[in-house]
Amino acid sequence: MALYLLVFGVCLLVIGTTVVILLSTHTPRYRTEAHHLLDVFDKALASQVSESEWNALIGYPIRHDEYLEGVRRRAVHLMEEHGRRWQLVQGKPLLNTRGQAELQALRDHLAARMALRRT
Repeated sequence: MALYLLVFGVCLLVIGTTVVILLSTHTPRYRTEAHHLLDVFDKALASQVSESEWNALIGYPIRHDEYLEGVRRRAVHLMEEHGRRWQLVQGKPLLNTRGQAELQALRDHLAARMALRRT
């Protein structure tokens, strides 16, 4: 009987600890902010971005900021219109010349908006 109570107590302790740990931890959340977009735009303009990094940031909707969602959608549109994924592995730019110019304009506009919000 003592052995039964000991095993029952240990099992109860392990299960209880597991439940407490699971209830106290929260689901991690990732929020795309303007500086994340600027970083990936800078890397894309310097031909240093990987396709997976581009898709990880640009491929998912931004629900907390309507303006950033518009910028993200514009970047998706640029990729659809001017993207050259097949040349990325050769070290060439992600976008063609016109796409690079439009991405630079989008990047400058986002940077100017960030500067205005800081002041």
